[in-house]
Amino acid sequence: MSSVMPNDKVAENKKSKSSGVDVDLKTWGPFIALAALALLGMLINPAFLGLDNLSNMLTRSAFIGIIAIGATFVITAGGLDLSVGAMAAFIAGVMIILMNSLVEQFGTGITTVLLGVGASLLLGLCAGFINGIVTTKGKIEAFIVTLGTMGIYRSLVTYLADGGTLSLDWGVRDIYRPVYYGSLLGIPIPVLVFLLVAVVGYILLNHTRFGRYCFAIGSNEKVAEYSAIHVDRIKTMTYMLQGVCVALATIIYVPRLGSASGATGVLWELEAIAAVIIGGTMLKGGHGRIWGTVVGAIMLTMIGNILNLTDAISNYLNGTVQGIIIIVAVYLQRASWRKTGP
Repeated sequence: MSSVMPNDKVAENKKSKSSGVDVDLKTWGPFIALAALALLGMLINPAFLGLDNLSNMLTRSAFIGIIAIGATFVITAGGLDLSVGAMAAFIAGVMIILMNSLVEQFGTGITTVLLGVGASLLLGLCAGFINGIVTTKGKIEAFIVTLGTMGIYRSLVTYLADGGTLSLDWGVRDIYRPVYYGSLLGIPIPVLVFLLVAVVGYILLNHTRFGRYCFAIGSNEKVAEYSAIHVDRIKTMTYMLQGVCVALATIIYVPRLGSASGATGVLWELEAIAAVIIGGTMLKGGHGRIWGTVVGAIMLTMIGNILNLTDAISNYLNGTVQGIIIIVAVYLQRASWRKTGP
């Protein structure tokens, strides 16, 4: 009989020997941080817990949250997408132009809105496919590819707007407004969409073959290839999924202001990546948490909300705070890699 004890048994013995209650900070850390932030917000200003403020905060977190869920798949599979903000601006611009042009034929009714929504999803899918196929078949680093497409999408929407702003037809905007401002059973529609995307994302990442392949590729791409996994196909699919998530976020965002310009979606890529990393997904790939990403997105919005409620720190420093959070989160991850490494 072999004297080697299985890894799970070793882990069990370690837990049994430890005194007190063990807390997995990698899993529960984001939730603990969220609770601490909520407590801080309540102490700074009692209005933080107001129903209107909480509803507004969750609604605003839906944009970045949906994009970040797509980014979780890309990063888990060892990729990176810096083009999501510019992609959102481009999709919003094309969507507005298309719906405005359809008014003459279909009027300002639901048909025009549905055609615009469908075109947005298709455009997001195609944009993600371009990022994925150029990265995998071109054997170019994802950082370089998506940095390039970020510039392309941003310049295209600026060109379409002729350097100004694209505005949605007022009649269409009235029909479209409930997508952002409406609610169902008292819950804002963007929050419901965010929750639905999170549930689907969790099932896809943790309970399907596609999700297992993402983990395998992110952990070791060469080993995944030797295991007969179609690495290029799976990685391309993660970028396509990211594109669809960007399109969904844009569909929710457009009725908020009813316009798009070259400034739309600026720094959304920073916030999406920050949400993913804060949620516990490893930047080096091979490990991802959907619910952690959801918490990370809410935390980022909560930080901005708290800064709005206090005069201690200027709200203009929101990007600085987010940048510091990303650096600290990656540093802590690197420290955990060294501890658990061979």
